[in-house]
Amino acid sequence: MLDARPTTSGTAKPTKALVQVRDLKMYFPIHTGLLRRHTGDVKAVDGITFDINEGETLGLVGESGCGKSTVGRALLRLYEPTAGSVVIGGVDVASLDAEALRKTRPQMQMVFQDPQASLNPRMSLADIIGEPLTEHTDWDSARKLARIYELMDAVGLNRRFANRFPHEFSGGQRQRIGIARALALKPRFIVCDEPIAALDVSIQAQVVNLLEDLQEEFGLTYLFISHDLSMVRHIADRVAVMYLGRIAELSSRDDLYARPLHPYAEALLSAVPEPDPNLSRSKERIILQGDVPSPANPPKGCNFCTRCPRVMPICREVKPDLAEVEPGRMVACHLYTEINPNVAGRTGPAEVKEPTNKETVK
Repeated sequence: MLDARPTTSGTAKPTKALVQVRDLKMYFPIHTGLLRRHTGDVKAVDGITFDINEGETLGLVGESGCGKSTVGRALLRLYEPTAGSVVIGGVDVASLDAEALRKTRPQMQMVFQDPQASLNPRMSLADIIGEPLTEHTDWDSARKLARIYELMDAVGLNRRFANRFPHEFSGGQRQRIGIARALALKPRFIVCDEPIAALDVSIQAQVVNLLEDLQEEFGLTYLFISHDLSMVRHIADRVAVMYLGRIAELSSRDDLYARPLHPYAEALLSAVPEPDPNLSRSKERIILQGDVPSPANPPKGCNFCTRCPRVMPICREVKPDLAEVEPGRMVACHLYTEINPNVAGRTGPAEVKEPTNKETVK
């Protein structure tokens, strides 16, 4: 169970942006035929823009295949972005050469999804945590060992385990090793790429609480990628909802969970399990029809137009921009933009026919 610590919604967070992403695109080329001709692209990330303020956690959610993990890897230059800029701590990471990027690496790290696959099975715990120190510092062995012990203490690992190997640890312990390794060089920004997806439910809560404690202790900034909407609600300050490579809605956690504006965000949040049986029986579930389009051939207009229960003719022709429709709330939907003549102002949706594909959960 998650602990009873107070949520962060009432705490003022710094407003200085540590991470600034502008029109980020990540396309993967498609080659066909004997000559491997370039016949198209998989548009995994198709022009997204957002900021992450210093000391905050931005949750990035969406169904599998929407491009969440690709965003995280492109931010850290594990993938070379096709276009756009990524500024971290005032440095445009996307434009750095190899040597300058290496010098910037200590400021930005990643916690990977699968702790077993991300740890070298031939290296001991001490070697794994100390590897970044070996690569980026000229410390002697005594100083490195002192730092390794300090990191083990920070993530709750017993120092007696320093010479053990990854296969001797549980999944939760392996993820703590990965977190300690990410912290070794004192980064400012960490991408958490579904760090709890491979863990048992009880261990998931422990890891999330650990991440929160470390954030408070070291002043970290997180991009927390997950499909677990309940856990994102616990840890995130703001949440971005992705669909087919684009951001559909970006707003504060409390606003999004209380009243989602984008039809896709509304459908996504309607699927979150309700622990109270009485509320669960009365909860309205939105069932989306059809399949997600291929990112190699997205729709002409809004990416969600083929499944949206409130689709309008303009949605099939014009791609909506992510625009601020309420203070602090960004939505990419023609229901909320001035381009739709049926909208009476920018603070509410157009009057459209109610969706026909809602079902009450029995």
